[in-house]
Amino acid sequence: MRRIRRTEGTGRIDVARLANHYLKALALCLAVSALMYLFTPDKPYQVPLVYSLCIGSLIWAIAEAGSYLLSPSTRPGWPPGIKGLVLVLVAVAGGYLFGTLAADRWFGWSSWDRGLLEQRSSWLVSLLAGGAGCYYFYSRSRQSQLHGEVQQAQRLAAEARLKLLQTQLEPHMLFNTLANLRALIAADPSQAQQMLDHLIAYLRATLGASRITEHPLSDEFDRLRDYLELMSVRMGARLCYDLDLPPALSTHPVPTLLLQPLVENAIRHGLEPKVQGGRIVVTARGDGDWLELEVADSGVGLAQDVDVAHGGGFGTVQVRERLQAAYGDRFTMKLIANDEGGTRALIRFPLQKTEAPQAAAV
Repeated sequence: MRRIRRTEGTGRIDVARLANHYLKALALCLAVSALMYLFTPDKPYQVPLVYSLCIGSLIWAIAEAGSYLLSPSTRPGWPPGIKGLVLVLVAVAGGYLFGTLAADRWFGWSSWDRGLLEQRSSWLVSLLAGGAGCYYFYSRSRQSQLHGEVQQAQRLAAEARLKLLQTQLEPHMLFNTLANLRALIAADPSQAQQMLDHLIAYLRATLGASRITEHPLSDEFDRLRDYLELMSVRMGARLCYDLDLPPALSTHPVPTLLLQPLVENAIRHGLEPKVQGGRIVVTARGDGDWLELEVADSGVGLAQDVDVAHGGGFGTVQVRERLQAAYGDRFTMKLIANDEGGTRALIRFPLQKTEAPQAAAV
């Protein structure tokens, strides 16, 4: 039997759960009374019914109160170890004793005047039925606890995985930028200084985002704008970009820096190899209960050896794994080769109608 759960922080008894347990105990009492009536057809059904209800109700009440008193911690459930076994014996003995007295008072006779053999039969029935009921509620309580622990472990694992992926992602972008900066220092010191200023501003802006697992979609687009401005210093007129974020979607929470690997791939594999450069368009749109994010470029297109079905390189694999950790199987990610050239990266996941979390202070 599961102890009465308290609502966290309020200390109130969960009446609904208590009533649910008692209804199950009553069902067991009715089953026992019917079984006893089959073996004693010479007595009216009222006799085993009243005794079964009185004894069963008191066993349930003692077990519920005992589990509540013996497990006052915030973790609900049956008392562990020897305390749980003692509680069963006390509940069965107390329920039989006081339940029999209550039923005797109802009928106006004394059961203690019966023969020893008949009393032993009553004791055996009470012990078996009470033990079965306690074991049932103990099993349900244990199952509920394990289910809660599994969910908690899965949630912690997902959060840890997101943080690990994030720590892998940020150095990846940083090393590429520093390599580009090193090349510019020798070729164009003025432009290198301008790029360094943008890099400092970008790192300052992303510092807060790196401390959380998700942020509003508007922050995601702001980080993309910072990054694209940074890349514009190096590529000049060869890079043009558009960011299209409807105001209605601006507060929707998304994993931090989710789109940056896709934008980085579009520049590195699409626009940089193309002499005249090209354009990147990042779009967010709602589709019913789903959110679609698209990164499209007019670059050289997908290489023939790219695994389109599973995403190919490091950046897209990172995005796919982060989506898997955040949304399970409720997402899709596609790389599509445009007919007129270039590539579209399209991801789709549930549109959560919740308020976005506050960004961490820098």
